[in-house]
Amino acid sequence: MELGLTGKVALVAASSKGLGRACAEALAREGTKVVISGRRPEELARAAQEIRQVMSVHGADVHTVTGDVTHPEDVQRLVRAAVARFGHLDILVTNGGGPSPGKFADLSESDWQMGLDTTLWPVLRLVRAAIPYLVAAKERGGGRIINIVSTSVKQPIPGLFLSNALRPAVIGLAKSLSLELAPDGILVNNVCPGSFDTDRIQQLYTSRAAGTALTPEQVAAEAAKAIPLGRLGDPRELGHLVAFLASDKATYLTGQTISVDGGIVNGLFG
Repeated sequence: MELGLTGKVALVAASSKGLGRACAEALAREGTKVVISGRRPEELARAAQEIRQVMSVHGADVHTVTGDVTHPEDVQRLVRAAVARFGHLDILVTNGGGPSPGKFADLSESDWQMGLDTTLWPVLRLVRAAIPYLVAAKERGGGRIINIVSTSVKQPIPGLFLSNALRPAVIGLAKSLSLELAPDGILVNNVCPGSFDTDRIQQLYTSRAAGTALTPEQVAAEAAKAIPLGRLGDPRELGHLVAFLASDKATYLTGQTISVDGGIVNGLFG
């Protein structure tokens, strides 16, 4: 299917690895000019080179900007760099590391503040910085904002109290934005990944195994059994959905929160 993304410009936050990297690669495969970002220059450069190699036949145009989305000044710089490099911006994919695991009794006030700094504020700041450019994308088919969140917004995950409490704020923000920005042709949607084979999930399995007789591998195997499809997701499977939401095949879809989870969210509106 031709998605109509050739020549579009996308900024994908926190995209040197994991789900963000998969989103950037999926967009590049469709001819999008992609700006990827991350905190570690060496990881970022490696990711860009690997995407270029995969896309050598299609001539992927990948630009890197080092930055930390939890730093307000870096957020502004990321957006400005994307526009300076390619002249405009059509697609914003917000993404970032999740808050620390923990139960309510274990979390201090500083943990809650850090949770806000890693979960809500980066999305809000990225959107605020990008909106003027996304408004200008109306003449090119309209801007797109796609937030990578978590299934914790639909079904709380044991041991992830901060995620369960704070990530739903991103959904509220996105739903309100979808209404306010609709006249400007900007579509706003959320993607909720379940358990994907990434460094983040391996860290969570290590955390869950701590203090038990189980190894992280055993925790992972038990977690996979709870997924109706019986396996962790491949990050590319999430990237495919993000590319679709960014495309001209999804022009009547906004304000939605879509799970990509192998069926693990057990609800009628999962």
